[in-house]
Amino acid sequence: MAEKIQTATATTTATAAANGSNGRGASTPTPRPQLKKTKTDDTDLDDYFVLGINQLLLTVLGFVVGLALSFRSSTAYERYGEGRKYWAQLTLASQNLARLIWIHADERAGEFQKKDLLAKISCMNLIVAFSVALKHKLRFEPYTHYDDLRHLVGHLDTYAQAADRPDANKKQSIWKTAGQFLGLPMAESNPRKLLKRSHKPLGNLPLEILNHLSAYMKTVYDNGTLKVSIYQTQSLNAITTMNDVLTGTDRILNTPLPIAYSIAISQITWVYILLLPFQLFKSLGWVTIPASMFAAYIILGIALIGREIENPFGDDVNDLPLDAFCLQIQRDVDLILSKPAPQLDDFVLSDHNLLLHPLSHLGGRAWEDKTVDEIREALRAKPDLAVRQDESVHVRAVQASTGESVV
Repeated sequence: MAEKIQTATATTTATAAANGSNGRGASTPTPRPQLKKTKTDDTDLDDYFVLGINQLLLTVLGFVVGLALSFRSSTAYERYGEGRKYWAQLTLASQNLARLIWIHADERAGEFQKKDLLAKISCMNLIVAFSVALKHKLRFEPYTHYDDLRHLVGHLDTYAQAADRPDANKKQSIWKTAGQFLGLPMAESNPRKLLKRSHKPLGNLPLEILNHLSAYMKTVYDNGTLKVSIYQTQSLNAITTMNDVLTGTDRILNTPLPIAYSIAISQITWVYILLLPFQLFKSLGWVTIPASMFAAYIILGIALIGREIENPFGDDVNDLPLDAFCLQIQRDVDLILSKPAPQLDDFVLSDHNLLLHPLSHLGGRAWEDKTVDEIREALRAKPDLAVRQDESVHVRAVQASTGESVV
């Protein structure tokens, strides 16, 4: 190439010299050589500052981030749902045990009647105390001085009763209060600090309450006030269910998502968010800024939801309403206690007990005066009445749809 350029230049020079030597007027200007166009002539400033990244990275990282957030959310909600199931089991076991004790445990006549009644009431209160104590245990509140628990277990000999209480007058710093208000992670208090500061054994208050419940059940088995074996089995099964709820909720509380998963999911999520603007720049331009902010809001929101419901037993707005569950159990037990065990004649022979409605409007007392054959004859006539009523309703519906007059 250089040789060609030199040859062309020499030829041009020789031609110009020849024209000058021939004496054909003034010398003409020498033409400038044409500059060859190169690829760098079309280079813009954006080519020196490359802000875009191939969107293939967006697809690959998006799949990984979606998989990670799905895993985090599914495991967190599984823990949340499992915690709710355990509290539903506790409600069922509390209702069954309270009903068995109040209805099927007899009260001996004479001087033991009052003692048996007071023992049944105490046992019913222990059922409520178990749910309240379990709530405080799941919130790392191991003592007995709380307003909703003190009157229920103050008379029991428990380790938590004898343990040293925390200093209620100690106030936290204003910086920590401001950090908690702003939701800063480093300002969150360690929920286990009360367990670590105690200088005496705190025991396991819900388990100790179950011990007292078992002691009562043993007493009623021994003195014959709950003598039917199936009732004894059902009551022991109810206590076993309550113990199962205790261990199950403790397992959920003390088995969080492994720290390796938490760190990996957090890192992958933040890498995706930081690279997202560079992947959207070529396609969206200046719209990349609000689009990236909106996408980051959605992604971080999903990640924080999984973190929020990972422990369903706290007192945040997204946690399980344990206070409402305990209050419902207390109201159910109080409802059972409010009236003595129903007597069969009180509701079977009542005048308001319409036994064969709509065939007859007679009450239980009126049917008691009739013979067995009359009662059975009425029972045989009741299905025929139901068929006739169905046919009558069908006929009226057809007449109404066709516009015919209904007689």
